Amino acid sequence: MTNYREHALEGASAIDLVVALYDGIIRFLYAAIAAVERGVADARRVAVKRAMDIIIHLQARLRMDVGGRPAQSLSEFYAAIFAQILQASQSVSRARFEHAIDCVRNVRDAWREVAKDPHADPVSSRELNASRPAPVAADSSQTAANSSWTA
Repeated sequence: MTNYREHALEGASAIDLVVALYDGIIRFLYAAIAAVERGVADARRVAVKRAMDIIIHLQARLRMDVGGRPAQSLSEFYAAIFAQILQASQSVSRARFEHAIDCVRNVRDAWREVAKDPHADPVSSRELNASRPAPVAADSSQTAANSSWTA
């Protein structure tokens, strides 16, 4: 049985899938905050691990040969946000989790803008498969790479 989220992503573009992964990071970081507020360390660690797993997946799928400098910028962002989330978890800090959410949201919103451009998705449907979400478009990823985030 296909759940709602899986059904909603059927036929989505590569960029839409990347946006959905960013949404997942944000959702798990909010779950980590909720766990911090309840004082449940195991739940915090599970939520943090799931967010970090998505970041690792996104970083591993970057295509440096296609994306050039924007791909490098995204790689640096993923490394920085990974470190931020780890620090937030270790310090059990709601404020640090919220800062990480703001950073991820900024880049996610930039990807949403890219998704509005019909020429931005460089992956044809025959090239897209479940294991390779999105190569970085050289022109459109500048938006994501230049959005305001701090590590």
